[in-house]
Amino acid sequence: MVTETLSLWRDAERCYRVVTARDPRFDGQFIMAVRTTGIYCRPSCPASTPKVQNVRFFPTSAAAQANGFRACRRCLPDAVPGSPDWNVRADLAARAMRLISDGTVEREGVPGLARRLGYSERQLGRVLTAELGAGPLALARAHRAHSARLLIEMSELPLTDVAFAAGFSSVRQFNETIREVFATTPSQLRAFAASRRGRQGDVSGTRLSLRLPFRPPFDASGLLRFFADNAMPGVENVTSESYARTLRLAHGTGVVRLTPSPDHVRCELLLTDLRDLGSAVSRVRRLLDLDADPAAVTRVLGGDPALAPVVAAAPGMRVPGAVDGEELLLRALLREVPPGEEVPGEWGVNRLFPTAAQVAAAGLGETVTGVAAALAEGRLDVHVGREAAELRAELLACPGIDASTADYVLMRVLGAPDVLLTGDADVRRGAEALGLAPDSLPERARAWTPWCSYAGMYLRLARFARPQHGLGDDDLVTVEGRRR
Repeated sequence: MVTETLSLWRDAERCYRVVTARDPRFDGQFIMAVRTTGIYCRPSCPASTPKVQNVRFFPTSAAAQANGFRACRRCLPDAVPGSPDWNVRADLAARAMRLISDGTVEREGVPGLARRLGYSERQLGRVLTAELGAGPLALARAHRAHSARLLIEMSELPLTDVAFAAGFSSVRQFNETIREVFATTPSQLRAFAASRRGRQGDVSGTRLSLRLPFRPPFDASGLLRFFADNAMPGVENVTSESYARTLRLAHGTGVVRLTPSPDHVRCELLLTDLRDLGSAVSRVRRLLDLDADPAAVTRVLGGDPALAPVVAAAPGMRVPGAVDGEELLLRALLREVPPGEEVPGEWGVNRLFPTAAQVAAAGLGETVTGVAAALAEGRLDVHVGREAAELRAELLACPGIDASTADYVLMRVLGAPDVLLTGDADVRRGAEALGLAPDSLPERARAWTPWCSYAGMYLRLARFARPQHGLGDDDLVTVEGRRR
């Protein structure tokens, strides 16, 4: 299955069938470019299907842009869920894409990206060009263009401020990129968006309201239940309809509220520095696992007789991610969390999670202090661009971190889709509720590859099953607040 996913954009015949069917499930998994018009589109673009001899397929919008194509203004191909490949894959290209989406190139340049990945700039460029059709600068340029479009359409910022907030080094570079990518000027793009502003929400200043797309189905109740079970007062607030939390970002702080809808997640953001917009959106998408391919998960897990009932009861299960690797690791170790600094409150949250240095200074035990000190001093680095096996080895080398904790970090920080937490008490209780012996899970997991992380989430859900009745609608109701 993994091989099939990775080679999709190279299979021109299959891609063309998808385009002919206008199947939205494949939006974000490849790009279609039309030679006769010079435009690239998402697979489900409603425009007339071009002739097969006139199309080319690319893995990313950056690759299409590098080959001289501009974005379709009708289907907005950059406003789609991201490719699920970046979670399924663990190679250099996938890890680089995660970091580029997080804004690493804008903050640290290509040398910083290469350093985080442990490769030379030349080698990194060679691999990305071969795998994704574009080098790191072109990929980062596409990311900047997407961030700029969001700010142009969703804020009233002067266009000069938009240019620098999106990461461009000059207004001239900003104007040229917008014209090349969207075939229009920034002011025309804003005017066009103004006519649609009524259904997209009013924004001003640093307050933005965005629509985050996903591939349906989407089990929002499962995510809200998970966040409610683990919510930290002040840092997070969960209701039956939304999830809010504070964010510590590269240039400042932020507050976000996420409200799921049938066809998108409404993302309301308050940022102290708009340069953090792209990174904030990327982190929120990873937190909600919005780039997942639920159809692929269902094909595998729905075929298992034991899991089939719970898969059918909660289609579109997501694996919760993380907005900050450092925070996620410390939360996995802490029983008591020292207070972080206060920020302007909104939506029931008003406090940041403490930094690693603050945790290290709090004297919360040898294990926590040692790990927090390693994070604060840079001896341990937990971020989305890490190679899974290497990070796991570093975590296990830390006194007090066991295999279960290390795997939990890989699953949530890296979005690793094939991690089954066989030692988790909730997973084991769910297995028992489905008639599976907990000790048989490692053997059973072979049939669930490469979606064991999702199998674990379904097992967690199954612990609410009533043995005599199985899962019912009442078991899937999201609770408000902390664990019941």
